[in-house]
Amino acid sequence: MNTQQTILLVGHGSREASGNLEIERFVKHWRNRFPQQHIEVCFIEFADVLLDQGLDNAAKLGHSVIVIPLILNAAGHVKMELPEHIEQARLRYPLIEFIFCRHLGASEEILTILKRTLKKAMAKLDVPDPRTTGIVILGRGSSDRVANGEIAKMARWLFEEGDHDLVDIAFTGITHPRLESSVQRQVKLEMKQIIILPYYLFTGTLMERIYRQVERLQTQYPQIHFALGDYMGFEDEVYELLEKRINEATDIHDAQMMECDGCKYREIAAEHGHGHNHDHDRNHDHSEGKCT
Repeated sequence: MNTQQTILLVGHGSREASGNLEIERFVKHWRNRFPQQHIEVCFIEFADVLLDQGLDNAAKLGHSVIVIPLILNAAGHVKMELPEHIEQARLRYPLIEFIFCRHLGASEEILTILKRTLKKAMAKLDVPDPRTTGIVILGRGSSDRVANGEIAKMARWLFEEGDHDLVDIAFTGITHPRLESSVQRQVKLEMKQIIILPYYLFTGTLMERIYRQVERLQTQYPQIHFALGDYMGFEDEVYELLEKRINEATDIHDAQMMECDGCKYREIAAEHGHGHNHDHDRNHDHSEGKCT
C-alpha cells in the first residue's frame, strides 16, 4: 500500500460505550496485522470522533484517504450520509483523493463466520439432530428492503450449506419479524432446539437487548433448548473482507461510482436542499441506480 494513503474505518457507533471501545480494539488489532498501513477510525453517531472530524484527521495525514464502512448492511448511512460527508470533505480538501469502499455486505466470508458460529452453538447443545434444530439469524433491521434482503440472502445460503430444516430471519427493530415471532413459529413447527445467530459485529445496546430477550424466551419455552451465538467482529474473515473491499476500490476507483451515486433519492434530496437525517423509520428503498 502507498504510505501516503490513510485508511479511515467508519463504525456505526453505539450508545453503549463498550461497543465503541470494541471497534477501537478492532482497529488496534488491524494495525498489528498490517503495521505498514495507516489506519484511523471514526463513527457515524454516538461517539467522540464523528465523520467530519474523522475525514479531516485522515486528510491531514496523506494524499489519499480510503474510506471503508465497518458495516454489514448498506442502508441510509452507507448510501446517503457517508457519500454526502465525503463530498463535503472533497470541497474542504481539493488536493486530497477520497476513495469510498463498499460495505462488508453478504459474502462468502460472512457465511464462513456464520457456519463456524453455528457449529460452536451446536456443540453447546451436544450436537443434536439438525433437522429438529431451528436457526434464527437476528439482524438490526432497516427501512431499506435491500439491507434487510442481505440478511435473507445469508439465511438462504446457510440453509443451502447445511442440514437444518428451518433457517429463519428476525430483526431487533424497524421491521418484522421480531425474534419472539420467529421463535414462536419454530416452536409450532416442533423444533426441539433453537439457535440464534446475531448478525452483528460488536456489542452494544442491541446486543444487550438480545441477551435479555433470549433469557426471557428460555423462561417462556422451558421445553426448548436455546443457544445464542457470538457476534462476528473479531473473526479473521472480517479483516480479510475489509482488505478485499479496499483492494476492489483502489483497483477501479477511477471508474467507480461512489456508493449510491446516481441514486434517485439523493438526487431528489439535493434538488430540495435536504440531506440525510437519522430518521431510521423512513419507508423508502434504494433499489434503483447504484444502490443495488
